[in-house]
Amino acid sequence: MATIAEILKARDTDMTRAERQLASAILDNYPIPGLGSITELAEMAGVSSPTVARMVQKIGFSGYPEFQAALRDELSEIISSPVDKHPHQVPDLPAEHMLNRYAQAAADNMRATLDRIDPADFDALCQQIVDPDRRIQIAGGRLSGTLAQTLYLHLQMIRPDVFLIPQQASWPHYVLDLGPRDTLILFDIRRYENATLLLAEMAHEKGAEVILFTDQWRSPVQRVAKHTFAARITVPSAWDSMLGLLLLVESVIAATQEAQWETVKARTDELETAFDRTRLFRKFT
Repeated sequence: MATIAEILKARDTDMTRAERQLASAILDNYPIPGLGSITELAEMAGVSSPTVARMVQKIGFSGYPEFQAALRDELSEIISSPVDKHPHQVPDLPAEHMLNRYAQAAADNMRATLDRIDPADFDALCQQIVDPDRRIQIAGGRLSGTLAQTLYLHLQMIRPDVFLIPQQASWPHYVLDLGPRDTLILFDIRRYENATLLLAEMAHEKGAEVILFTDQWRSPVQRVAKHTFAARITVPSAWDSMLGLLLLVESVIAATQEAQWETVKARTDELETAFDRTRLFRKFT
């Protein structure tokens, strides 16, 4: 099922100016703004209470209480630990082998992820990455850091001026040199990490353009992100799947290497020469 965040993004063009203002207020710190009273939400968004009631019904809820209950359910999903998630995965699973169940869930996630990606946003990101006047900074969290490193290692072969910001306490050092020439690509999935949000806010304050890869509930980083790419992550496991995000990452790598093929070829040839000298890889001769 689609999250409320996904519904709001999908229905954007159907909304009035006031409703878009309300949706933006909800998404900025999702899902917290919708957990208060209808009056509190209206005041925070700068709209009327009837506007809130109309928008809630427009996106498929009978009223504000049902909308709020759905948000509370989503919040429990966002903050759940692996131990919390495991018992909820088991009762409704079919009896087939785990390989089949997991593969089906992963395939559904990737299809749902692609259905909700704006190709124009994807193309805009790829254009930024191949822009020689921009520097690319990449960072991830405790687990999503593996995706950040995958993207970094590939983009480093595609173009110069690509940097991986470490997760340790030294990351504030990297903020010192950030500016309008930088594109900061961040990975942040539930339970969202405070350090990632702080890095995004500090980078945004220095004029860097923030790109976010996140899950269907959307990290708070989205409020300062130029583009947000949300992937489905739920599978029959206590841990979330990153296959949807990996699909997006590998698609970015494929698109950018295709756009920069002559540069990629020259850099790869030079890198292979270095590999030969270091004898990093085994030779079959």
